[in-house]
Amino acid sequence: MSSNHDHAASSEVTKRHKVEGPQKHIVGFILSLALTIIAFAAVAAGEINATFTYIILVGMAVVQVFIQMAFWMHMKDRGHLFPIIGIISGAVVVFTMVIMALYWVWW
Repeated sequence: MSSNHDHAASSEVTKRHKVEGPQKHIVGFILSLALTIIAFAAVAAGEINATFTYIILVGMAVVQVFIQMAFWMHMKDRGHLFPIIGIISGAVVVFTMVIMALYWVWW
């Protein structure tokens, strides 16, 4: 009986306490560096069309945000539903405000 209880208690402890090594942080850091270098190279090249450069910069910025939220803010883990809902709600409000401001100014 004691060995069953000890085994159940140890498996419960390992389920609750998951150790995360630095590997994921290193991968996130390398991805962030790569995206920053790509964005810098697009601007520094000079021969690239300005519109295409803006598209590259905005695309890299969006990807960078998702990488930062996944690897550094741990939004990929369980228990982060309310912060994710808050971030999505804020993004919807900002997007709506920008669209309405553009509509108001241009028409």
